[in-house]
Amino acid sequence: MTAALLARLASLDTNTVSDALDFFGLPGATYGLRPLWDCPKIVGRASTVQLGPKTDDGLTPHLITPVIDAITSDDRILVIAGGLEGISCWGDIIANAATAKKVRGTVIDGVSRDIEGSESIGYPVYGRGITMISARNRVVQLNSGTPVEIAGVTVHEDDYVIADRCGTVFVPAGRIEEALELGERIAKRQDGMVRAVRSGRSVAEVMHDKEFEAIRHQ
Repeated sequence: MTAALLARLASLDTNTVSDALDFFGLPGATYGLRPLWDCPKIVGRASTVQLGPKTDDGLTPHLITPVIDAITSDDRILVIAGGLEGISCWGDIIANAATAKKVRGTVIDGVSRDIEGSESIGYPVYGRGITMISARNRVVQLNSGTPVEIAGVTVHEDDYVIADRCGTVFVPAGRIEEALELGERIAKRQDGMVRAVRSGRSVAEVMHDKEFEAIRHQ
């Protein structure tokens, strides 16, 4: 079931999924979480991680590594919240570990270092930017598998994720089927609009609000 839903999600793009969520009045589309190298689109289910500043001198596991070690399926995308400005919360060693666990990619509300390392193994990373400053002794993992705030959107464990060159969208797991059904209708309608304007129809007519509203009743 999950595989079929992910295949349908992969057939769409973030623009269309964002539009579908708009019709339902649901948050989910984000701004600023872009590909950090020329990586492919990713779709999957969220494994959430909450980071925060380190406040003591104690020794801890490196952030995110316990989450990667615990992954047992091939449908996961790491969704990481709590990144600090200019401080890395992703790098090439954990990218290699994630690849070995068949993780599909990482979305960070923060920045990454060693991005060439992720790129060299084809591991997709989406986030706010790139740095060289290490997280060690600056950032720690506070929690995992709990709701996190990503670019203003609350993301739960197992929510659906789609990210491409336009950015990143999260879909609540309980709404994925209706979001996909509407997204597929939107994609079909918009393909028809493109054909219409190419055939010479007035773009003002083709893109009138009534045409988009008609999607609700297809």
